[in-house]
Amino acid sequence: MNDQFINQLYASHKECVHCPSREEVRSFFENLLGTLFPNYSKVDHESPAKFNLHILNLREELYELLYTQSKATGFDAGEVTKAFFDALPEIYNQLHQDVTAMFKGDPAAVSEDEVIRSYPGFYAIAAYRLAHQLAISGVQILPRMITELAHSLTGIDIHPNATIGSHFCIDHGTGIVIGETTTIGNHVKIYQGVTLGALSVKKEDAKTKRHPTIEDHVVIYSNATILGGDTVIGKNSTIGGNVWITKSIPPNSTVHYSTRVSAEGENAYETNIIKTES
Repeated sequence: MNDQFINQLYASHKECVHCPSREEVRSFFENLLGTLFPNYSKVDHESPAKFNLHILNLREELYELLYTQSKATGFDAGEVTKAFFDALPEIYNQLHQDVTAMFKGDPAAVSEDEVIRSYPGFYAIAAYRLAHQLAISGVQILPRMITELAHSLTGIDIHPNATIGSHFCIDHGTGIVIGETTTIGNHVKIYQGVTLGALSVKKEDAKTKRHPTIEDHVVIYSNATILGGDTVIGKNSTIGGNVWITKSIPPNSTVHYSTRVSAEGENAYETNIIKTES
């Protein structure tokens, strides 16, 4: 390496000296998750005063993670920190609803405590809900670092800008992708390998709705692929495994993938939609 390149690298390091590292982001997120759910992290706080001090330390930690970015992008780190902690009671309630949905939706679950302690779906949803609060406050990078932490540990990729309703259930979870402009309603359940993605990956479409809308009480089974910003999966529908959907599905529908033998003796593959009136 020549001196000019070394000096260039040094300058870039000086500019990023206060940028949060992956380790700092993980420490903050998991400390916060353990604060909200003591059965996730068995940290013993000896008194209310020490617990309050722990909360203050978490606030300071978030402020420090945000401060350098706030200077570059224009948001107020103090205001965002306050808004984040003010939103925690509602996020906490949402996560409890998600835990209940996962417990009730999985016959193998023996308790809600098991869901919190061991289910990758809970970890990924918690990362999403906390990161989403930062994203809607105008924070960039940090929310994505939080959800990508969960992605790396669970195989579940949820963009922090997606909109997800209450009682969200992820079963198994590996390989799930939920894109940036996805909208998911209440009481939705999805299985491993599901992709809620975009039909277009053109950069000029970045500000448009590129990902599907999933309405209330929809179940999506493994490896289903649902694409497009105009695609709406109607409420109370069931989407079977391995289907490929790029058009809207009416409410109260069942969609499944099947194989039949054609007249030429070859396999023909088709997606069938069965609509049942409510």
